[in-house]
Parts: sequence; C-alpha cells; structure tokens
Amino acid sequence: MRRPIAASRLITESQVQVSESEYTPMSSISFIGLGGMTKAIAARAVKGGNTVEVIGRDAAKATGLAATLGGGATVGMFGAVPRGDIVVLAVPYASAVQVAAQYGTALAGKVLIDISNTFNADATGVVTPEGTSGAQEIAKVVPESAHVVKAFNTVFGHVLVQDGSWDVLFAGDDAEAKATVSAFVTSLGLRPLDAGGLEMARWLEGVGPLLMGLAQNGAGFNIALGINILN
Repeated sequence: MRRPIAASRLITESQVQVSESEYTPMSSISFIGLGGMTKAIAARAVKGGNTVEVIGRDAAKATGLAATLGGGATVGMFGAVPRGDIVVLAVPYASAVQVAAQYGTALAGKVLIDISNTFNADATGVVTPEGTSGAQEIAKVVPESAHVVKAFNTVFGHVLVQDGSWDVLFAGDDAEAKATVSAFVTSLGLRPLDAGGLEMARWLEGVGPLLMGLAQNGAGFNIALGINILN
C-alpha cells in the first residue's frame, strides 16, 4: 500500500520488510540514556549485527538493559569516552545540551545522533527560539570534529519495537557523517531519508507536535510518518 507524503499511516497496514542480507553493520554504537528509545533502537541494532554499548547514570539499570539486549551489549561509564563510532544521545531535550557539554572532548571525532524532541508541555509547538533547533544547540557545545545528525525523533519508540521498515528522516551538515547514519539506519531494517543540512532539524523537530496532534485527534498513537517516493 502506498504511503502518503508527509502524512501518518496506521501501523496495521502491510509493510515492506528489509532482509537481514541487506543490513550494513556498523563497527560500534554507544547509547547515552536508558529510556524507551534506547531500548527500541538498541534492540534493532543488536539484531542488525551492530556492537552496542549502553551508558547511563544508573549503572545497575544500564547493566540490566545490556543483559536484556544480549548480543554482547556492554555497559559504559557515564562521562567517559564512548566506545562507539556513532553515539546516540537519547536523553530528553531538557538535559540534552547539558549532557553533551558535560561530555565535551569525549565526543571528539564521533558521529553524534540527536534523537530528542523539543515540543512544549502541551505539544503544540517547540521550545527552541526561531531560527534554531535542539540539534543545532547541541552542535554548539561539542567539539568541531563531532558531527551532529538529527534522526529518529519522527518515529515513536513503541513503533520501532514493532516489525516493519519505517522511514527515518535525518538531517546534518557533514556528508560522511550522514552516510554513516544512513548505513546505520539501514542496518536496523529501516529506511533512511536525508532531509538536508542541520538547519532542517528544526522542521524535523516540528514533526513532534504534528504527530502528537494527529494522535490526539483521531489517528491514535499507533502511527508512523511515511514518505511515498513516486516514479
């Protein structure tokens, strides 16, 4: 079934699956944060053949998550240099800039994926000032050699745990970093779609209120954003 351009689709529709033979494993992925999005993305990462490290302030919780994930998932120390070539910053936006700044030079040379949503308390808008985004604010506090890419914020975590090849929209300024993220997304059995430079992150973050509006006004929360590329 065709997926509508810039519109939600019900999860119950039949989906195109990506076979494991098409996966492109990355060398290693580190997740900072132990919430539902980490669990959802990391589970797909392990299944896709990636090496996974989970990091959080609660060492016991991190250890439990690594054990649940299996696949050789390890636990890193919060604040230390992450082992992964890709670092997924999976914390709420309210603390994301602070956490990124705390890591500082430990993120040098990393591809840093910001998955945060910046919508306000009633999910009718974003909290970032006009002309910027959460991802751009994070980019200001990390080393120049750390390349920030916005991704995954347009997909609900409870959708990611379901079978299906969902679309993952992403944006960033560094072509090599975006190619790395695209390959990682593909390894998860998902479809990466490049939205452009990091300035586009504001509009990707604006999808958060859009999805919440759809969910709260009839579509329900079992939805995913999909793009139909016409021939």
